[in-house]
Amino acid sequence: MLQLLQLIVSGAAIGCIYALIALGFVLIYKATETVNFAQGDLMMIAGFLGLTAMTVAGLPFWLAFLLTIVAMALLGMGTERLVLRPLLGQPAFTFVMMTIGLGYLARGLVTMIPYWGTETHSLPVPYKDEVIWFGGEGKGLVVSVEHLVIILATVVLVALLYLFFRYTRLGIAMQATSQNQLAAFYMGIPVRRVNMLIWGLSSAICGVAGLLLAPITFVHANMGFVGLKAFPAAVVGGFGSIPGALVGGLIIGIVESLAGFYLPEGFKDIAAYVVVLVMLVVKPNGLFGDNLTKKV
Repeated sequence: MLQLLQLIVSGAAIGCIYALIALGFVLIYKATETVNFAQGDLMMIAGFLGLTAMTVAGLPFWLAFLLTIVAMALLGMGTERLVLRPLLGQPAFTFVMMTIGLGYLARGLVTMIPYWGTETHSLPVPYKDEVIWFGGEGKGLVVSVEHLVIILATVVLVALLYLFFRYTRLGIAMQATSQNQLAAFYMGIPVRRVNMLIWGLSSAICGVAGLLLAPITFVHANMGFVGLKAFPAAVVGGFGSIPGALVGGLIIGIVESLAGFYLPEGFKDIAAYVVVLVMLVVKPNGLFGDNLTKKV
């Protein structure tokens, strides 16, 4: 039982990372009905920005964390304004291919930047390699502080997002835009500006995920491939559901952790996609997805 709890805790921590990236998928999809396949690469850029701020600029972790989040928000808004907004009116496939191209471009540029390159870097966080024992040292449940920080930060971030969407004018405007852009425009909401802010918010969330994951997986150019596990999390939870992104991420993370321990080698890498296939058969719209019907 103790071993099972250990696996669930570690899986939940990684699942929180999947959930944050999936949350970025959901926010952009609800607002623009397109999928941003560069989410993982945005997370990778955040890891490198945080690394540079701490090791080159010598900033303390928390200040580097905040500056990186702000930089990621500006990067997301700039990407929407300069690259994606000119594509308005084009088929959704055009947006998808553009985001895939942006991901490849980001990975290529990272390998060309001095100090970043193709090497693997360690993010010097103040809680590196620390653990907490629950139930007595050497005999109870041991939880890595890195995992605990991920779980607590995700809970706080989700709570702040809930308050933001429920009690602020901008949050309500974002919800209205995601439900019906034309109606929101007629009600006086600046839809294009709101879409740009949604991209900024999504990128900032990816930045949080990148800085939380970096102490565990290190910082490297292929770090963004974690986003491939976040996409199944969004599908499992229901692609248009914000709570579903959180639940889907936790499910994928825990299943992956259990599969890596109890099943033969290699099953961990495909566990997320097996869960997606099962969900598509049992409940195609996801756990929290809307049941849409179409009359012909």
